[in-house]
Amino acid sequence: MNTRNIACAGAFALLLAGFVTSPATLKAAANPDSEQVSKLLSEAKTMAFQLKEDAVAMESYTRMNATWESHAAAINQIKEHINVLGRQVAKLKEAESGASPWQRTAIERIYPYLDEMSGYTTAVIERLNGDRKHTIADYKDYLEANADYASDLASMIGDFVDYGNAKDRAERLGAKLEVRGGK
Repeated sequence: MNTRNIACAGAFALLLAGFVTSPATLKAAANPDSEQVSKLLSEAKTMAFQLKEDAVAMESYTRMNATWESHAAAINQIKEHINVLGRQVAKLKEAESGASPWQRTAIERIYPYLDEMSGYTTAVIERLNGDRKHTIADYKDYLEANADYASDLASMIGDFVDYGNAKDRAERLGAKLEVRGGK
């Protein structure tokens, strides 16, 4: 092994040692993830992806000759998905005291999306029920906004769940390798 390779190996070892015992790693060990919250987030991910599929499908109705009955059935399904996800958020809020910091952040970020979607969904229902204060152009905008919010929500929850899974895998590997800072 030449001198340059030894220097690189030494620098890598110092970098790795700094990573393993970083303050973030030590803080993570002090605030372990809640298995209950991880499970609830995973369930919320599934719910959010179903909501996204329905919202995107309904938004596509504006480019087809779908009947108003189809629109009504679709928005009722979306409304039900929002309500189910809202109940899931309530469960997450109940479990929040035992959550790790990243899990708390995930919980906090879900509600604003549901709140926005609830408003747009209500406006769509009002339009379908004959309320003319919402124009057809508004209606299309509401459907597009719902599809966008649902897509962003599903992606965000999915990213948090993926982060939790990757973090768990890294911690298990650290423990297996008996790396300082691992569990």
